[in-house]
Amino acid sequence: MIPRLPIAPNGPSFSKLIYGTWRILDDADTANSADLLKRFHKCLELGITTLDTAEIYGLYKVEEFIGETLKKEPGLRDKFEIVTKCGIYVPCDYHPDRKTAFYNADAARIVKSTEKSLRLMGIDHIDLLLVHRPDWLTSADETAAGLNKLLKEGKIRAAGVSNYNVHQFELLNSRMAQPLVTNQVEFSLLHMDPIYDGTGDQCQRLGIKPMAWSPLGKGALMDKTQSASSRIHAKCAELSAKYGDATVDQLAYAWIMAHPSQPLPIIGTNRIDRLVATAKSADIKLDREDWYALWTAAKGHGIP
Repeated sequence: MIPRLPIAPNGPSFSKLIYGTWRILDDADTANSADLLKRFHKCLELGITTLDTAEIYGLYKVEEFIGETLKKEPGLRDKFEIVTKCGIYVPCDYHPDRKTAFYNADAARIVKSTEKSLRLMGIDHIDLLLVHRPDWLTSADETAAGLNKLLKEGKIRAAGVSNYNVHQFELLNSRMAQPLVTNQVEFSLLHMDPIYDGTGDQCQRLGIKPMAWSPLGKGALMDKTQSASSRIHAKCAELSAKYGDATVDQLAYAWIMAHPSQPLPIIGTNRIDRLVATAKSADIKLDREDWYALWTAAKGHGIP
């Protein structure tokens, strides 16, 4: 079983691997509530108790799809921690009047979007709400006002951010009545920014765990025609037997989780067999030299 970890001193406990719903409507073969229900049950069987979604996913359709699925089985919602995000607004069928994509993280918009998410998913609270992207036109005081209101009303149990830099995180956190519990950022062997830009260090200092989106580099890691991916595949082939015939993606997830900030990767597959295979990565403990060997393969050169 995948272990559960407290995400922050004042935050909820989440599963070490998180099930992501970004692309659950992309595959016609799996874009039905019966199939999603099967994946939810497989997640629970594996110990994956945390679901990640967002207002904008599926052009504002994924949250409603999740709600339809949860309605099929009363009590299922209580077995999961639900994470969602708000703050990105784009032209689409629902909003044909919009001409340009924009961010909005003012208090009224955060509250309105959250209440819509609660309604669409048919739930009475969100375990963790994230501001999806920094909104350059909204002050930290204004964003915090919305989050603090939702926390006070019990509509969300914890608040965090996604794609914030360390300065943006510190500023918003300074205005929060209840400290932010995570920063969800892109992190993979092909995108190592959190190691260098201070995100991982900040999380360690605050005792919070980041969430890692696109842990397979938006799928590019599996494309061996790309030079970095080809080198990673070659190194993983060398290491596989040492880690129980581990696959490239299993080693890639293990590489992320080995970082001392203890990132929680978000799994993005629609296939149950891959979900089961990925879950095994939670048991892989990479040796130090092997972690650096994968870093070297990804970069194409040795450490400084």
